[in-house]
Amino acid sequence: MLKELTQRFETASSIHVESHGIERDADWFLLKLIEEVGELVQVANKVSGRGRKKGINIDELHMQLADETADILGHLLLFAHHNSIDLEAAILRKWRFSP
Repeated sequence: MLKELTQRFETASSIHVESHGIERDADWFLLKLIEEVGELVQVANKVSGRGRKKGINIDELHMQLADETADILGHLLLFAHHNSIDLEAAILRKWRFSP
């Protein structure tokens, strides 16, 4: 399941960076993941009342929260793929899930 999803994120990311002239080097994958975590924190702070909502209603904030969470998942999968990490195997091992 993760392999197919990873490939879809890889395709979308490749198209995006190529169209914007961005080079995805080794640092880019980690830095982009960190950037997306920061964006999630900003939205989560607004949802929890710890940040200014700037006139954005709660439904829109929840949509932004979902979108930023999706971005993190995508960039985590891209990071794992770029670093040849078998994320499914790592999850099974680390979380002691049965295959």
